[in-house]
Amino acid sequence: MTEPLDSGRPHPARVYDYLLGGKDNFAADRAAAEQGLQANPNAATAPRENRAFLRRTVRFLAESGVRQFLDIGTGLPTSPNTHEIAQAVNPAARIVYADNDPLVLAHARALLTSAPEGRTAYVDAAFQEGERILDSPGVRDTLDLTEPVALLLFAVLHFIEDADDPYGTVARLMDALPGGSYLVVSHITADHDPEGWARFTAVMRRQGMASRLRSLDEVARFFTGLDPVAPGVVPILRWRPEADSPFTDTQVALYGGVGRKP
Repeated sequence: MTEPLDSGRPHPARVYDYLLGGKDNFAADRAAAEQGLQANPNAATAPRENRAFLRRTVRFLAESGVRQFLDIGTGLPTSPNTHEIAQAVNPAARIVYADNDPLVLAHARALLTSAPEGRTAYVDAAFQEGERILDSPGVRDTLDLTEPVALLLFAVLHFIEDADDPYGTVARLMDALPGGSYLVVSHITADHDPEGWARFTAVMRRQGMASRLRSLDEVARFFTGLDPVAPGVVPILRWRPEADSPFTDTQVALYGGVGRKP
């Protein structure tokens, strides 16, 4: 469940919003972000390229016939949102968003502007509450869990400590979805710049935010039992790029991939 709004404590969704150039953040979020940028300036590049990865993968899935999306850890509304991308391809697409930040909840109406043919819903819950999300009215009334669903985990898993069993939670969520469903993950890595991201992680931890950056093998492990969609789990700049990027894998520092449940 969402905790009471504490504007004096930074929250990942609002720090991310600031790094994207948004305005839905507080002084504590901006201070944490600026400290993170001083530790590693590439922290500003990752969120922007992550949004581009979101656009490419959601459009790919919608064009592949996926009509249902479960976006956990959605963050503050940033157009185009998942439903806008999916419904531009198929207006009948259905999308459920889930997050536990009170400011995201306050802005959830911006996530509920569905095309008339489709539907959107919002669930007030954290990633760690996977079973509760699946059992929520928002999911049960919006998605048909006998039909394929795309589970979207964009830039959320690196905020989950190993002790909170992120692999088990992802596996249980995918177990609840039928064959033909998809998993999409993007995840910050320190593989390309261990020192820079170690400094960034230290700043985030001092601010009370978990930050567990994972290697390529560790990110690929989330797709265990799924059929990889080419090109597999790769630096996100290499996942079906639409144009040349001015950035490098080191600057973006995100792995991403798409897997299909047999």
